[in-house]
Amino acid sequence: MVRLLTVEKVSSGYGSLQVLNEVSLRAEPNRITVIVGPNGSGKSTLLKTIAGLTSLYQGQVTLDGKVISNLPPHEIARLGVAYLPQTESTFTKLTVAENFKMAGYTVDMKDFQERKASALKIFPKLTAYMNTRVANLSGGERQMVAMSMALLRKPNTIMFDEPTANLAPVIATQVLDTIVYLSQNTGITIILVEQNATRALQIGHYAYLLVNGSTVFEGTTKALLEHKELGRLYLGLTSFSNP
Repeated sequence: MVRLLTVEKVSSGYGSLQVLNEVSLRAEPNRITVIVGPNGSGKSTLLKTIAGLTSLYQGQVTLDGKVISNLPPHEIARLGVAYLPQTESTFTKLTVAENFKMAGYTVDMKDFQERKASALKIFPKLTAYMNTRVANLSGGERQMVAMSMALLRKPNTIMFDEPTANLAPVIATQVLDTIVYLSQNTGITIILVEQNATRALQIGHYAYLLVNGSTVFEGTTKALLEHKELGRLYLGLTSFSNP
């Protein structure tokens, strides 16, 4: 079943502080939808709006044609929309195994074991750390735990907010490679906000450029990579390479 997520002319923010201004977005399975823009442009707010974590002033978010922006965050999550924030995406005082249990608390035991096995196939390194507190893991390993927790819920959509922040380049590449794998092999709809705009556009398929809470570009990632003026003005791109 195709899982199509759409954002339709959404204006949102926090209380009386409006951040987004009539932003629209369309995200489909088997492709990576990339959201880029300078700091403070509303990228994280857009993800939080989809997850039901902001004040919605106008517009709507739909999943397969069903309006979900009128639902509380926990119900949106139960519909299969997973949001991985830049920080606090794991329970650092708990072990990896305990984090997995927290993520799968609504799943019956047999299904949980199958989902855990599938996650560990993608992140086999975590097998050796199941009884280790997440606080004692590296940044890259924590990101693996967070992604595994999302997969345990069997999501149809995963939203990544700066997944490579503060990671070593080699680990950051591994994380992005995993996102590509998920996009190509699981049918999950991927929405990616990433600090490394060039790399995100290289692995993505469709892009939205936000500036001051509004959309200034919508099109293929290739088109944005080749748009030298927008890249220079808003993304700090000085060299361009095709995805």
